[in-house]
Amino acid sequence: MKFEKRNEGEFVLNVTGYVCPHPQLYTKKALEKMKEGEVLELVFDNPSSAESVAAMLDMSGDEILAQNNNGVRYVWKIRKATRN
Repeated sequence: MKFEKRNEGEFVLNVTGYVCPHPQLYTKKALEKMKEGEVLELVFDNPSSAESVAAMLDMSGDEILAQNNNGVRYVWKIRKATRN
């Protein structure tokens, strides 16, 4: 697992090699460390994690900006929601 700041307001979380529920848990922890409106690039390779992460983001209000999948690796861009 690797979480790092890429640029101002942009982070990357690589959870390649991890199986459920770890990608979801690490994504949640990464988003908790970020400010509203910042963007997380999530990289993972476990297909079943896509459903659990998407459901978590739907419940939290965080937005999936882009989803790329080449059959082996998933790369999602997620914007942390603005909380009222």
